[in-house]
Amino acid sequence: MMKKFLYAALALFFCVGLMLGGCEKKSTEDMVHLTISEVTHSVFYAPQYAAIALGYFQEEGLEIELVNGGGADNVMTAVLSGQVEIGFAGPEASIYVYNEGKEDFAQVFAQVTKRDGSFIMARTPNPNFTYEDFEGAHILGGRKGGVPYMTLEYVIKQSDADINAMNLDTSIDFDLMVPSFTAGTGDYVTVFEPVASTLEQEGKAYIVASVGQDSGEIPFTAYFALKSYIQENPEVIQKFTDALYRAQQWVLQADAEEIAEVIAPFFPDNDIDLLTNAIQRYQDIDAWVGEPAMTQDAFERLQDVMQEAGELKQRAPYSEIVNNDFAYHAVE
Repeated sequence: MMKKFLYAALALFFCVGLMLGGCEKKSTEDMVHLTISEVTHSVFYAPQYAAIALGYFQEEGLEIELVNGGGADNVMTAVLSGQVEIGFAGPEASIYVYNEGKEDFAQVFAQVTKRDGSFIMARTPNPNFTYEDFEGAHILGGRKGGVPYMTLEYVIKQSDADINAMNLDTSIDFDLMVPSFTAGTGDYVTVFEPVASTLEQEGKAYIVASVGQDSGEIPFTAYFALKSYIQENPEVIQKFTDALYRAQQWVLQADAEEIAEVIAPFFPDNDIDLLTNAIQRYQDIDAWVGEPAMTQDAFERLQDVMQEAGELKQRAPYSEIVNNDFAYHAVE
């Protein structure tokens, strides 16, 4: 128990200023400030918050500011426009940009999650849920072309359900899906933690399935930056990746309550029990990678899912999109 209190104290001490809320630390002149646009704010990204809270980024001379992009397309827009140095979203965003022919495209340099982190929620409990229950139903599935929606579509197609007999709604922006559902739109919605557990606690929706558990492994969330930024700032990217790797290893060895204690300052509206439960769900589906390198097999599997969804005009070369140099060096 003393160790858990120590982790919590470290979290409170080392948290950087967040636009999302959280805690602050004093900046020094030699610190490199990095703004990261994350696709959403979720305990699904526990390694990122642990790296901040445990001081790993700070020890590398990096001051991290997080902003919520509210969707992969918004994250990529922020990276391309120079509003942020690093994006944190699905690798599909980098593939789309590359295929558009942009010379200075975004390269993936570190993977974090290896499964879909969303849970399917219904308005009433259903312990015997199957995807055939989607037939005749209205499902809020996310943005068309985004990995969450494509993975959901992939899972449905792998089941015995008739995808043509359901309404898969892609018209609602990612960050408006939950408010729309709680306001009465749709029969099902896909939700990340800790929002999923919060909705259950409030009796507004109930988890009936894990998309990540049903889909199998897929490179779901990764860090990327403009190729030019990586070339001009290799030391910064290396330090970032080194800190992330330390956090990835810590998260794999810690239990759910220890992780919850450390990242709690990033989720001030949620109690420790709820956060622990949410983290345990991700541990149960083996959501996180232990090393930041993205394998070619994983990358090609992602493109298979994108092709199956009809969203990929041509396959992008792994050697161009993924830069594992920093990940390999981090684990040496």
